[in-house]
Amino acid sequence: MNLISIPAFQDNYIWLLANQQGRCVIVDPGEAGPVLAALSQRQLTPDAILLTHHHRDHVGGVAEIVAQYPDLPVYGPQETANKGANRLVQDGDILAIGGRRYTTIAVPGHTLGHVAFYSAPYLFCGDTLFSAGCGRLFEGTAEQMYHSFQRLAQLPDETLICCAHEHTLSNLKFARTILPQDRQIETYQQQIEQSRAKGVPSLPTTLQLERKINLFLRCHDTDLQNEIGFNSPPSQLHSVFSELRLRKDAF
Repeated sequence: MNLISIPAFQDNYIWLLANQQGRCVIVDPGEAGPVLAALSQRQLTPDAILLTHHHRDHVGGVAEIVAQYPDLPVYGPQETANKGANRLVQDGDILAIGGRRYTTIAVPGHTLGHVAFYSAPYLFCGDTLFSAGCGRLFEGTAEQMYHSFQRLAQLPDETLICCAHEHTLSNLKFARTILPQDRQIETYQQQIEQSRAKGVPSLPTTLQLERKINLFLRCHDTDLQNEIGFNSPPSQLHSVFSELRLRKDAF
């Protein structure tokens, strides 16, 4: 498989996952132009579009792409029904597309109906799990997002996290304000600063790496809890997540 990231808007990525036969899946096409150009340049034919949620920077290009490929199935949660989705999905649905299986995972928080699509090792998680961070809580609660993170954390270490925004460096800078002595975060920030200076995307990342440098996946970490003044039992770890999100919102 060939994973292709297409830059869009200020910091979005639209993802294509293509096979050796020139067929591909398009994920969260916020605008059509870059996608249609990539399909033409690479001589690819889409088998489907996958939508993680209803925000315009993820669905804005659907109509124009479907106009070029009229029978194209567009899979998305209920909240995308009036945004171009013609095949509605829900938690646990398994999609067979181009010889691959995609499992739908409900991950509410950023929006209430947000889903992710997992086809090992690829995880297309929209605006839920970012490298070194998480999406804003526009509709859901911190507790919902925490539990969404716990679901994604059950996936294998080698999972490739294909999120929709290039927020890695700012997320790492925030993490350093919380854990300034964390050598793993410091080292990774230096690596990303160098790669971004060269225009190299920081994505995809791996779940194995995120377990180390993403504070939102480390709510159980007692050092982290001590730093933010939250000593929470396992049943209340969402309060740690909530405090981190509040601090990130103000960062």
